[in-house]
This record gives sequence, structure tokens and C-alpha cells, in this order.
Amino acid sequence: MRSFPAWLFGAALIAVCQPSLAQGVAENSDAAIVLAAASSHRAKVERYIRARHAYEQEAAAYWRMIADKRRARLAKRRNNEPVGLDDYVLAQPPVYRGPPRPPGYIPPRRDPTRPRLQIPVVADFLKAAAEQFRFLPDRPKSEADFKQAYAKVATAAGLTKDQAVRIYAFETGGNGTYDIQAGLTTRRKGARAISPALGYNQLLSTNTVGLLAEHGDKFLNTLEQSREQATEHRRRALRNKIAALRRMIAFSRTVPNAWGEHDRLAKTTQGGIGIHAAVLDRDIGPLLQTQKLLDSVLFARMKGHSEALSAVELELMNFTGDGNGFDMVLMPQQLREQVPTANFFQRGGYERNPIAGRTGTVAALYAAIEAKMDRASQAQGARELAEAF
Repeated sequence: MRSFPAWLFGAALIAVCQPSLAQGVAENSDAAIVLAAASSHRAKVERYIRARHAYEQEAAAYWRMIADKRRARLAKRRNNEPVGLDDYVLAQPPVYRGPPRPPGYIPPRRDPTRPRLQIPVVADFLKAAAEQFRFLPDRPKSEADFKQAYAKVATAAGLTKDQAVRIYAFETGGNGTYDIQAGLTTRRKGARAISPALGYNQLLSTNTVGLLAEHGDKFLNTLEQSREQATEHRRRALRNKIAALRRMIAFSRTVPNAWGEHDRLAKTTQGGIGIHAAVLDRDIGPLLQTQKLLDSVLFARMKGHSEALSAVELELMNFTGDGNGFDMVLMPQQLREQVPTANFFQRGGYERNPIAGRTGTVAALYAAIEAKMDRASQAQGARELAEAF
């Protein structure tokens, strides 16, 4: 080696080492790219979190103000005091305008100790009803069969054809079936239930629990009268149905008669889920859906509103609850054009309801409901319901 030319030895050494040196440089470069990407992603996540936090604080303050104003209005109405523009929040809800959520980042749940509830579908209602109450709804032979039953009950209760048909048109798009569920109105791939709302008036499972708790005895009397006039085979079927309905009513009355209690029962117990299957029954379903609308009519009368409610006014009460809907019914047109619809919703309901945010004001909400009713009333299902009256 002493006689090996130094320059040649150096060249050989460089030649031997060159691949490993190049590999090391490449590896370091790849690592630097990964680190830079991770750092950039972390910075985006931090910016997003800061922006969302600021927005959530602003939104929380806004919706607290909405709730405070609502409580104050209710107190004024109880005391027969006038309600004016100052009794509403006149600003629209804040809108998030910060950076979008970075890909791959999943925000933590607000309350990790509270499990996220899955929305049950018709199969779940039927299964729970059979297990909890030994109840299998008597499904109609056809859609026309259910429409005729519903029209008969609604007419007897004093609802008009215009009210029933236009509300059906708005809630279902004009072609809804007796077992239609919110979010599943089409057969598109990936469609999923967005709430347990069922039927022509889109009753929530909480509505069903509450209606059975409050009006269960009335429903039982109606079925008993039908049983007395029925054939022998029909009497046996009604006897079993009445027994199952008694069990459901008893369960609905295991909690205080309050919306929050009914909501908990409907959403967190198998009995509450099973009760909702009653909406699908050709005898009980029309009673439940008619009673929901009739309760709104009676609420308005109790508050001193002697005029007949239009279909839009009745839908507002069905859509936002009797108290909120009646507040809009009483509102003069001048106020309707200025007051945001957010005043009549809770935050979650407002954000899930596209028509509420899109319309902006009460006047625009009235117009949007009226327009949809006009369009959907021309659909085949709506025309068939009209013919059933």
C-alpha cells in the first residue's frame, strides 16, 4: 500500500463511499420533508383550533342571548305585557369563517363521557316494540288505505283538508309514505336517517312518547269503540292491539309529563324506541299524527287566538314547537321582516335545519314554507291525500 499512489487511493475511497454518502443525503432529505410536513400540519391544526375556539365562544354567547330573550318574552306574555322588537335578538347567528379543518384531524367530542347515540330506523322501532311490548303494528294494505284512515281521523278532529294536505306536502315533499323517515326520503346511495321523525307529519319519537302519556286514554277509547263495531276476526286483533297499547301507555307514564323526560325515555331506552312503532299502525298512527296537529290548534285557542290557523301557521307550530310557532303567528308583518328565525330555535336544531338558516327572517320563513307547500301539493301523493278527504 506504501507504493500505491495516494491520488489513486483517494479516488478509490471516494468511489467506494459515494453510494452510502448519497443514500445518507437522500435519507436526511426525506426526513426533513416529513418533519416539515408534520410541522406545517401541526401549525394548521393549531390555527384551526384557535379559530374554532374563538367562534365557539362567540356562538355560545349568541345562543345564550337567544335563550335569555325567549325566557323574557314568555314572562311578558304570561303577564299580558306587550312584546316588541327589543324583545328579540336582531343579529343573525355568527358564521364560522376561519380556516377549514385540516385533513386527518378529528376534533375531540365535547363530552367524551357521553356516548353518541345512533339514530334508530324503522327496523329498530319494530324490533324494540316486539321485544318490549309484544306489539307488531298492523301495517296498511296500501298507501291509499293509510291515507283514507288519516283523512277520516283528521276530519273528525276538525282539521281541514288544506291544513292536512299542505303540512303533509311540506314535511314529506308531497310523495311521502306513511313510514317515511327523515333523511331516507330518497333511495340514493349513502342516505341515512337524520332523526327518528316518521310519517306524514314527521313525528319525533319524543312526540310519540308524549302523546301516549297525555292522550293514551283517549286513544284507547277510540280503539274500544272500533272493536265494538268490528267483525269477530277484527275484534280479536283489536283486543291484542289494545292490550299492547296499554303497556306502551303505562311505560310512557313512568316519567314526569315533561318534554325533557319524554326525550330521555324516547332516545335512551328500548321501550322508548319501541313506542315509536305505533306511528306505523293503521289504527294508532292516524290518531297520533292528528293529535299532534290538534294540540297546536288547541294551544292557539287556549292563548285566545280565535281565528282558524292557516296551513303555514299550523306548520310553524309543528315545525318549531307550539310556543315558538305561536310567537311567530302573533308577530305583526313589520316585525316578521326584521326578526331573525334563530329566535325560535335552539342552536342544534337551527344548525341541522337548512330552511331556518337559509331564510334568515320570519317573513322569509313564512314565504319559503308557503312556496314549498304550493310546489309539493301538486305531487301525486299530496293529490291522493286530498282525494281521501
